[in-house]
Amino acid sequence: MIHPKTELKYISNEIGYGVVATAFIPAGTITWALDKLDREFSPTEFQEMEPIYQTILDTYTFRNNKGNFVLCWDNGRYVNHSFNSNCLTTAYDFEIAIRDIHPGEQLTDDYGYLNIPSPFRGIDEGTKRKIVYPDDLVKYYKVWDKKIAKVFGKITTNDQPLKPLIATEMWHKIQLIIEGKAQIDSILANYYNAQTKSENG
Repeated sequence: MIHPKTELKYISNEIGYGVVATAFIPAGTITWALDKLDREFSPTEFQEMEPIYQTILDTYTFRNNKGNFVLCWDNGRYVNHSFNSNCLTTAYDFEIAIRDIHPGEQLTDDYGYLNIPSPFRGIDEGTKRKIVYPDDLVKYYKVWDKKIAKVFGKITTNDQPLKPLIATEMWHKIQLIIEGKAQIDSILANYYNAQTKSENG
């Protein structure tokens, strides 16, 4: 589920639609969380589908560390890519804002950690990276881990409209991490290596 203080908005002819903030969302806010209405499709289910459904899943899903295609039921599926994204996924089935997001600003992800099946060229944002690759998570997880760690401590102090979607046990783990009593898991935990999985059957 996407943060409630957002809306779907037409951005441009090149980008299409995107998800923008309707109110100030401070760094450390959970901006998306996996919920019970999100659908998950195995690679086998995907292969057995008609092409029209495969195209939809190719467009609107990301792949988790099991290789399953995750389809968000709400506007979360319209969050666009940015090489300088203001949101990052975590190892805990939720994303957080890594910097303040202002009203009217797009919520963006770096598709490099979404286990995309093939490379694509992103819109030029003046960054060194121009192309998103399937193994970007392996290359950049340390950079992303640092950005997550920098704001992780704000999770329990910020207003969190999506907190009801976070299991009590997970919330307790978050508190232990913030208190320094547990280690934060790396974003690398989300990586799906399609080649290794196919080799191992």
